Parts: sequence; structure tokens; C-alpha cells
Amino acid sequence: MRAKKSFGQHFLNSESIARRIAQSLKQIGQSYHHIVEVGPGKGMLTRFLTESEAQLWLVEADTDMVVYLNEHYPDLRKRIIEADFLKIDLRQVLQDQAFALIGNYPYNISSQILIKMVENRAFIPEMVGMFQKEVAERVVSPPGTKDYGVISVLVQAYYRGEYLFSVDKSKFNPPPKVQSGVIRLTRLENQHLDCDEKLFKKVVKQAFSQRRKMLRNTMKVYLKEDPVLAEPFFEQRPERLSVGDFVNLTKLVEKANSAEEG
Repeated sequence: MRAKKSFGQHFLNSESIARRIAQSLKQIGQSYHHIVEVGPGKGMLTRFLTESEAQLWLVEADTDMVVYLNEHYPDLRKRIIEADFLKIDLRQVLQDQAFALIGNYPYNISSQILIKMVENRAFIPEMVGMFQKEVAERVVSPPGTKDYGVISVLVQAYYRGEYLFSVDKSKFNPPPKVQSGVIRLTRLENQHLDCDEKLFKKVVKQAFSQRRKMLRNTMKVYLKEDPVLAEPFFEQRPERLSVGDFVNLTKLVEKANSAEEG
């Protein structure tokens, strides 16, 4: 069973790391009774997740790996889903029940997985996952740091992030070219923002589209020559803004749009 580049596969070969990842889920039996593992491959992490009291579901896009999993985990056959995680309807699979998301995620789609998690946050109280270390650090980085960016804001708007530990590339077969990091995300109590959430996403992306420029320049596309652009707030660069600041910025854009329409 060789790893396939097309699926971004790098198989974890360390039982101790796999056990540690599985044990990083903290809310089993409290916030949820189901776990969804993304890209289980040959089941190194799966082995330790089966020890949990939660019902385990596997989502694997590689047909060869699905055959392998069916052979080695016969008790899970009815809960092994052969599909692209990004394309499945999670609500339909779990019938609107809460679940934890976990996995040694394919690095080529890791940001997309995070976005899908955010979009389905009503059903995902907790996520634990291994990412390329640079991505893992970016997701949990606070405002004012060089790693803070679009994905940081979009995830932290709804989840509290923790960087748990790093994983050396020697722990994989084949070894990736980069180091890896494991993070845990715990959903915040408030799942909704006090603004237009679709617009919030657009505003965040626009603000970071030229991250070295002040908001006064990047936000002209939304606020045009609005006098508010002269305020000191707009002298900041996007990495200085908290989630709350971006919510307030989105409200300003909403107000400007309403005035324009009126």
C-alpha cells in the first residue's frame, strides 16, 4: 500500500503519536457521541479512536484504502464512507447529530477542511487534527503576529484554538517535505457573529489581500471615499485587528452599503 501523491497521502508510522492525537479529544460523551475521521488511510489513528466510547465514522476518498479498511476494521464497514470529504453532506451522514472531527488531514486541502468545519460548526463542537506546521500555527496565531491571517480570523471567529505539539517528518512514510503540527479547536458558545457573516468573510479576505497596506487603502473597495476612512482605526494593518474589530469593520461596510442603496 503505497501513498499516492494525488491524495496528498503521508502515512503516520508512530503509534505513540497516533495515540496522543486520539487522546487529544476532550469532550467525548459530553458535547458529542460521534467522531468523524477524515482520510484514515491505513488506519493508524483509527486503531486508537476505536477505543473511544463514541461511534466512529471514516471518510476516505481512496478506493484502495477503503478496501484495506474494510478488511482490517470489519466492525466499521457500515460506517466507512468512500467519498471526498469536501463534497459530502455531513448533516445527512450524521443525521444532524453532533460529532468531533479528527484526522491526519491531507495537506493539500487542509484549509478547505477548516472552512467546511466552520460552515458546519453547529454540529462540530471539537476538532483535533494534524496539519502542515505552518498552517497549524497560522490557524491558532493571535492578532499582532506574522502568522495571523485570513484562516486565523475565519476559524477564531467561532473556535478557540490550541497548538498541542509538533510532529517530525520522520514519523511518516513517505516523509513529507515539511514539519507537522497538531491543534485542537473548541467551539465557542456563541456560534453567530453580530454582523452579516457572508460579508464578514469577504471583508476579512479583502483586508488581507494586501496585508502590508493600511486598511485605509485596502478597504476603499467597500467604503470608497467614506469620511470614516480618515479615522485612526484605518491606519492599522489587518494583522493588528481582532475578530471583534473585523465584526465592527463589517458593520461599517454594511452601513455604507445601506446608505448607498438608500
